[in-house]
Parts: sequence; structure tokens; C-alpha cells
Amino acid sequence: MTDKARAGFKELQKEVLELKRELNAIIVAHNYQRPEVQDIADFTGDSLELARECVGTRAEVIVFCGVLFMAETAAILNPDTMVLLSHRDAGCPLADMIDVDSLREWKERYPQAAVVAYVNTTAAIKAGSDICCTSANGAEVVNAIPDEEILFIPDRNLGHYVSTRTDKKIVLYPGFCATHDNLTVEEVGKARQRYPEARVLVHPECRPEVIELADAALSTSQMLRYAGASNAKDFLIGTEEGMLYPLRKQNPDKEFHLISDSLVCPDMKMTTLETVIETMKARKNIVTVPEEIRVRAKRAIERMLAIS
Repeated sequence: MTDKARAGFKELQKEVLELKRELNAIIVAHNYQRPEVQDIADFTGDSLELARECVGTRAEVIVFCGVLFMAETAAILNPDTMVLLSHRDAGCPLADMIDVDSLREWKERYPQAAVVAYVNTTAAIKAGSDICCTSANGAEVVNAIPDEEILFIPDRNLGHYVSTRTDKKIVLYPGFCATHDNLTVEEVGKARQRYPEARVLVHPECRPEVIELADAALSTSQMLRYAGASNAKDFLIGTEEGMLYPLRKQNPDKEFHLISDSLVCPDMKMTTLETVIETMKARKNIVTVPEEIRVRAKRAIERMLAIS
């Protein structure tokens, strides 16, 4: 980054902080956001951590730097707080792979199965599910509920990963995260050749054959804890490239390399300091969830939070 660009970011960040005070707002950002956006957040984390952080906030406004389903989760848990999404078009193709009609069809196919919904789903899908989970606690959730048959939606790769950590029958809905699903065995092999001493950390949304080659499959916050506790000095990272920033920031004495340059989520990168400022100034991109859906979705999320 050039000095000019850095100075420009500093001015924009200053404006964001002034708006935050005016609105009595809290700013939260996912680990995949741009570095300069992560730097203006009161809290950064993975989906589970962000869900917990928003519960019971005293702020009047939550500015969510992430994608729509995450902001919906904040709105579900904080119905009396205004939730602003940092970019109106920031969605999640994985979440869009299942709709209410599809869920109804699959529930009819497997009437005995409990529906475990990855948090990467819309509020309406959460409302039609028994319990939610994240990439960090999927196996924990599945093993904690009494049902022996599980309909896991919508990520087939995360569902498969969970299936290797339980004796229960897991039915996989065929959704996937394109960013993680595109990572290949060949790319992991080439990266290992370049950095033979590096530990390989990948996200559970990656394909099973990619996970098999990794030293660990971890959520983003689990990656941070793993890297901080490890004696290793080199790491190959198999998740969205925004994760490199907190890893390097928290571990300045260690080296982190992206396995593939394709590991970029276009929706996560829609948010910029400019869009945050525009959103806060106009108080636009307000995220609301109909009360009937909110109450049922909240029940599924709270069941997850109680287990974790």
C-alpha cells in the first residue's frame, strides 16, 4: 500500500468513527472483510463470534460489515436495534442455493430428520430449521441433539466434514461455497512444494479431498487460535484471502501464504470504507426480518448458542 493510499484510508476511517459516535453505533466485521474495513470495527470474528457479540448490545445501531445473512442474524437477535448492512448487494451465493420451497421438499423426503442449518442461510431458512450451526461448532451441535438422522443444509462440504465426526446419519443438501469449493488438490500440492515446512489450514467448506490433505480444517477464528498456539513459523491458508490480514497482524513473527489466488469472495469485497460511510450517513440498507420469521429463526439460533 502506498503512503498516499494509507493516508486516504486514515481520513475515511476518521470519518467513520465520527459517524459512529453520532449514531451511537457498534461496527462489526467478518474476518473476510478488507483490512481497512476490519480496522474500523469494534469487533471482528467468524459467524459464531459475531452472533454472540451482537446479543444485547447497548448501541442504537449495528453496522454490519459482511453479507446479508449475517446482518439478518444480528437483526434476529436484536429486534429493537437498527441493523445496517455495509453494502446493499452483499449477499451469499451459498445461502441463495436453498429456498423455502426446496427446504420443504427435502423435509418431506426425510421426515424423521432434524434440520441443522448452517448459519450461511437466510432468516426464512433458519426459521424452518430445528437448530443452526457454524463451521466452528457443526459437529458439536449435531452430537448434542438427540436425533439420529440429520438433514444438513445447505453446504455439502461442511456437512461431509461434520459426518466424519459423528456416528449419526447425515443427509447432505447439495449446496456449496464457490470460493472454497474451487480449491483443488492440485493447488494444495503445488503450494506444499513451494513451502514444504508449512502447516496447511483449510476451511471446512472445502472439498473432502482437500481437507484430507490439510493439517487442520478450521473456522476462521479457530485458525487464529491454532496459528497463535503453534510452534510452526509457516502456514498455508485455504480460506478467503481476507483472513491473511488478522493472521499476520496477530502473528507478526510468522509467515502466512494463500494456497490459491482464487480464494476471493466477491460479495465480501463489496464493502469499502466509502460504502460504510454512505450507509451510515443515510442510515440506509436497513435489515429487517418479519416478526413471525424472526421468532422462529431466533429459536434455532438460540438453541445453537446454548450448546456452544
